[in-house]
Amino acid sequence: MLAEVVPIRGPRAEDRLTFEVIDDAEAFAALREEWNALLVRSDADTLFLTWEWLYTWWRQLGGKRRLHLVLLRRGDELVAAAPLALRPGRLGGLLGRASLEFLATGIVGSDYLDVVVRRGWEAEGVRLLAEHLAAQRQELDLRQLDAAGSAAARLVAALRGRSWRTTATAGEVCPYLSLAGHSWDSLLASLGPEHRYNVKRRLRQLRERADVHFERVDSEERRAAALKILFDLHLKRWEGRGGSDAFDSESVVAFHEQLSRLALAQGWLRLFVLWLDGEPAAALYGFRYGGTFFYYQCGFDPRFSRWSVGLVTLALALRQALDEDVSEFDLLHGNESYKSLWTQRARALVRLEADPPVLGAALRRRMIVATRAARRGLRRLLPPSLAARLDAVRRRSIQRRFHVASAG
Repeated sequence: MLAEVVPIRGPRAEDRLTFEVIDDAEAFAALREEWNALLVRSDADTLFLTWEWLYTWWRQLGGKRRLHLVLLRRGDELVAAAPLALRPGRLGGLLGRASLEFLATGIVGSDYLDVVVRRGWEAEGVRLLAEHLAAQRQELDLRQLDAAGSAAARLVAALRGRSWRTTATAGEVCPYLSLAGHSWDSLLASLGPEHRYNVKRRLRQLRERADVHFERVDSEERRAAALKILFDLHLKRWEGRGGSDAFDSESVVAFHEQLSRLALAQGWLRLFVLWLDGEPAAALYGFRYGGTFFYYQCGFDPRFSRWSVGLVTLALALRQALDEDVSEFDLLHGNESYKSLWTQRARALVRLEADPPVLGAALRRRMIVATRAARRGLRRLLPPSLAARLDAVRRRSIQRRFHVASAG
């Protein structure tokens, strides 16, 4: 753990500003209460920036990255934190040297990643973090940011003012429903007429044809069993369709096993199983954090697909969220067609990259941009069936690399 004193606040110890760089898991583990206390006092407060999410990701999926948490303190008080890790360069640095990226970037699909700054410290905290990172002259690759505004975007803008080269790339979108002020009936009334009719019809038909039980998991004993049901049903759903990278590596399964246990203890876990005549037909995995329900993943048995059990399970989860007075139901990133049936609202995500003004950085950036453009161009020329098979191969390759990196 490194520390750097920034003497800009006078001689009193309680006013001194200090940077710390946390680079080992033991020190990260000790930050739990302090980290979450800062998070709830920031505008970045979201599930994906909790200690529970970030620390679990680091332990299970950090791989060959090196931990690099940048903390800014005023005396003993934590006022800003950048949850970063150093990712090794590719091809010996030819396609980019080592770069700093957010923890939880990549395979588990974290959204709304950001720098965490205590309210009232936004301007000074971002400025000081920019000074610190500028002095390190390390490339930044920050993904899954809210394009509407984030502390990380202001941080990158501050680096641009220091002659850093920055690029912004549009990412995916996160559809969401505003539930504030809605009842179940008024929410249905807000849907398109065809979808509204279909939801009502499917719910009614299912109850007429089977003994329906919608279980919310609320104990540790049931959590482990229901999570296994979710994994099994999700993999069944994707059999014959190129596979899914959601749960089919040991490291990712271990991540969700540990995370769901922590989330249950915190009261965040929303894990549901839809039982039909005593058989698990579908499962839905999400989280209630603050006033938001985060819909993370689902699975269903294809044998029940004619009854639209996926649609029914999502509808019942929405009804549960309304019963809990949740103000927003976030479907998270992805442009799957079923999401547009529920809402037309969405938040855009963005990827921000910043290169220090050093020899060779501009050339590497041009090579990276050209390589990405060539991949996109090639994909557009491929038949959809071949593109899907290549995606499956790529996912399996990524999973193997993550597993080997985590095991090493």
